Amino acid sequence: MGYHRAGFEVVGVDIKPQPHFPFKFIQADAMTFSLDGYDVIHASPPCQAYSKCGGNHRWKHPDLIDSVRDRLIASAKFFVIENVEQARFKLINPIMLCGSMFDLKIYRHRYFEINPEIAVLIYPCNHSFTPIYITGTPKLSKKIFVRKDPSAKIKRDALKTPWMTITEMDEAIPPAYTEWIGKQLMRILKNDQTIMPLL
Repeated sequence: MGYHRAGFEVVGVDIKPQPHFPFKFIQADAMTFSLDGYDVIHASPPCQAYSKCGGNHRWKHPDLIDSVRDRLIASAKFFVIENVEQARFKLINPIMLCGSMFDLKIYRHRYFEINPEIAVLIYPCNHSFTPIYITGTPKLSKKIFVRKDPSAKIKRDALKTPWMTITEMDEAIPPAYTEWIGKQLMRILKNDQTIMPLL
């Protein structure tokens, strides 16, 4: 949705069905799907190998970031590789985006390796508020008490993704993030030499 708002025609590719995807969707293996005819490729390799939510089972999940990058470099396309905070050391010069940068009621740190790299000053996070937790039920302290999981509507409103189920929101990138990235990439594609805006 964010790339659509930035002016791109969006096509989604996933090996599993995505019945609520709001644009053209092709069910296929993204590791073998043809990249011809696209200006920008956004890849979100499975995060389970890095995510804290994976616990002791992380080793069972594939680590695809390097092979995805190799494929994207070989395509000679502009590309974005996104992943969770624990994968940031696998990414090359990633930028971190936080919900607080976009006035969202979430933190949801996500890291983005962008090629070509974009030079822009990003303000630090503002974690002075209590966020809406989208995934899991995080503990507030060492006590037994845990925060009650918000309703699906509250989560959708926080992410700005009214079309998603709770399961889909677990791994979703807020559209505000990809809209901001998409606008920077669109400027480069149009050879716009004006100064990049601050975030």
